[in-house]
Amino acid sequence: MKTNPLKDKSLDFAIQIVNATRELQKSQKEYVLSKQLMRSGTAIGALYCEAEQAESRADFIHKLAIAQKECNESLYWLELLERTNLMDKNEYEKLEPPCRELIRLLTSIIRTAKKNIR
Repeated sequence: MKTNPLKDKSLDFAIQIVNATRELQKSQKEYVLSKQLMRSGTAIGALYCEAEQAESRADFIHKLAIAQKECNESLYWLELLERTNLMDKNEYEKLEPPCRELIRLLTSIIRTAKKNIR
């Protein structure tokens, strides 16, 4: 079976986000920001799954661009949670690199898909 790095990494990241969110809600009783992080962090993989079934190349690019925006939003929530001391620095340092890696992967795929349109 062929592996798909973006699909695998986005699912792994979503799992990490679900676990981090559970911990924030349990230990910090923090529900508002953690729900924002949950939404954006789990949307990345879902949007990629939608992109796999895109109706056109433009639709594929559009869905991946939205996934990229969700990655950027996830970075924002992670940084906000860490800087407000709601999230442990170690947890932040565990989640930030895979999120940035997803952005790089998405950027690369989007660029390649755009070149193939021309």
